[in-house]
Amino acid sequence: MATPRSEWSDRSEALADALARIALGDRAALATLYRMASPHLFGVILRIQPDRALAEDLLQDIFINIWRAAQGFDALRSQPMTWLTSIARNRAIDSRRRSKTDVTTVSRHTAGTADDDEVDLLAALPSGDAGPLELLQQAAQARAITHCMGELSAEQQQCLALAYYQGLSHAEVAEHLVQPLGTVKSWVRRALLALKDCLGRDAAGPALEV
Repeated sequence: MATPRSEWSDRSEALADALARIALGDRAALATLYRMASPHLFGVILRIQPDRALAEDLLQDIFINIWRAAQGFDALRSQPMTWLTSIARNRAIDSRRRSKTDVTTVSRHTAGTADDDEVDLLAALPSGDAGPLELLQQAAQARAITHCMGELSAEQQQCLALAYYQGLSHAEVAEHLVQPLGTVKSWVRRALLALKDCLGRDAAGPALEV
């Protein structure tokens, strides 16, 4: 059974806040999360994938995955570090399994065609840049977030703006709004739950409207 959030440590609260901000597209929050969690996650990876160079690459991949999956974090089911560790462990295990089965590599050696022309094999690989479909999906996600923010009350919108776009703590938000700290925390919590519910409804709607 998950530990009630009222019993979380300050570090767990800070990680959860960072994840919530990442879910809203806050890149600064991703940097904050990296500083807080990367040493622990790197240790988890190294225990499974002892090749340090591969482990460092995996760590970067994992934080890209966290950026994309932050909306899936549920504070009612687990603490943030438990969730992050699970992502790192699963990614490291998958990498270790692939390394055992990969027997061929692609290098920049050229291969002759029927006309004896040389072909750069690496140049034929797909680009790592976002394709048109991915860019369209990203734009749709941004529209969905804007739409869902519009469904929140004025107080909830103001709290999220101060906490997740200006980086204020809950106490600083309470002081700024001249409201009790408990009231501000309640507004923020309900706003995040409402956003999650709204984005979930959009994800179940027509294609790309996520």
